[in-house]
Amino acid sequence: MSRTKYELDIQNRSLFRYYLGIGARLKKYFYYSYSRYVARKKGAIIGENTVLPLSLAKRANENLVIGKNSSIQTDLIDLRAKVTIGSNVIIGSGVEILTCSHAIDSPDWEFKSYGITIEDYVWIATRAFILPSCRSIAYGAVCAAGAVVAKDVESMNVISGNPAITIKDRKQVHTNLVVSSLLGADLMIYKETFKNRKKIK
Repeated sequence: MSRTKYELDIQNRSLFRYYLGIGARLKKYFYYSYSRYVARKKGAIIGENTVLPLSLAKRANENLVIGKNSSIQTDLIDLRAKVTIGSNVIIGSGVEILTCSHAIDSPDWEFKSYGITIEDYVWIATRAFILPSCRSIAYGAVCAAGAVVAKDVESMNVISGNPAITIKDRKQVHTNLVVSSLLGADLMIYKETFKNRKKIK
């Protein structure tokens, strides 16, 4: 069975380089473990190996649901309505997600709550802006850096611009990527991967 780039990199390390890697990951492991703990105590559902900033965890509530192995690098997520994020999702720094608005044609300007579902393997790049009129970003879609997303995004679409439009279709999702490794938060996976090198020798 062929090995992924992640597996090859770790399993070919010397014992010295392996322990250097352990040291580099320890602090982030405890930070993100604590963030998950705080978010869960606040009522959020957070999957295994998902990383999120402590600043978001402290604002979390029962409206936040995140699957496993996702990387959330922003705290600018509006949790006044339901936000459901799938597994293996990457949300970059500075991304802002709004889930509520007002009825602009009403004399009473009523508050309107919408929410959003972001499916598995989505990548929302740095400083993208997701408006309340977007209720769904489907499987494998990519929102480019700085995109202003005003409507639903279909599966495997790559969108960009203001307002964001589809510029191409994605051919493959990031199935081999250990998402938590992007922020150095992959300690347990790292240890297990190195241990498994003995099985292939």
